[in-house]
Amino acid sequence: MSADGRPVVRITDVKRTYRMGTVDVHALRGIDLRIERGEFVSIMGPSGCGKSTLMHILGCLDRPSAGAVRLDEVDVDELDDNELAEIRNKKVGFVFQTFNLLPKLNAVENVELPLIYAGVGFDERREKAAGLLESVGLKERMYHKPSELSGGQSQRVAIARSLANGPSLILADEPTGNLDSTSGEEIIRLFQELNNKGITLIIVTHDQEIAEHSKRIVRLKDGLIVADEPVNNRRRAS
Repeated sequence: MSADGRPVVRITDVKRTYRMGTVDVHALRGIDLRIERGEFVSIMGPSGCGKSTLMHILGCLDRPSAGAVRLDEVDVDELDDNELAEIRNKKVGFVFQTFNLLPKLNAVENVELPLIYAGVGFDERREKAAGLLESVGLKERMYHKPSELSGGQSQRVAIARSLANGPSLILADEPTGNLDSTSGEEIIRLFQELNNKGITLIIVTHDQEIAEHSKRIVRLKDGLIVADEPVNNRRRAS
C-alpha cells in the first residue's frame, strides 16, 4: 500500500458494453482493480479479452457502462468532457505502440505538447522538455524530427512527453510492439528506472518476457480478471 494509503487507481465493478449492429458486445464484465502509488503493473490476456478497453477507461479515454472509476482520488464518473480532457493531460501520461509523434515537429517540440496544452510559457516548457529528453538519453537528438530517429529513440521521445506534466500514472499500450528485441529491452529498462524513482506504470502487453520485468501481472480473459499475481524478481534483477 502507498504511504498515504490512497491508490492512484481504484475501479469497482466496471463494465463496458458496446453496441455493434443488433449485438451487445460485453468488453468488460465486472472489473475490480486497485493500483497503488509506485506500482509497475502489466496487463495481459488474449486478443479481445478487454485489455484495450480497460486501458482506455483507466486513461479517461472512455467511460464505463457501469461501475465506478477513481483516478488519484477523483471520481472520474462525475466529470464532463472538458474535465476529463484536463485530468488526462495533468494526471495521465500515455505511451503508444506507434509512438504518436507529430512528424513535422522535432523531438523537443513533441515533448512540449502537453505543456502547451497546460498553458506553460515557452521558456519554462523548453527548459523542462530539454531536461526530460536528457533524462531519457536523447540530449543530442533534441532537434531531430521523428523521421531522423530510430524506433527506440522515437519511443524515448514519447516517454519523455508522457512525463511532461508530472502525471500520477503512465499508461503504455504495447510500448515495445514496434521495436526490435534490443530496443525493446532498452525501453523496459527505462521504465524500470522510472518506476524505481516512484513513477506508477501500467503496461498492456502480450509478451510474457516483457511483463516479467514489471512487479505485478493482471491477466484478463473474456472481460474478467482471472489472475492478479506478483512477479518473481528474477527478471527485475537482470
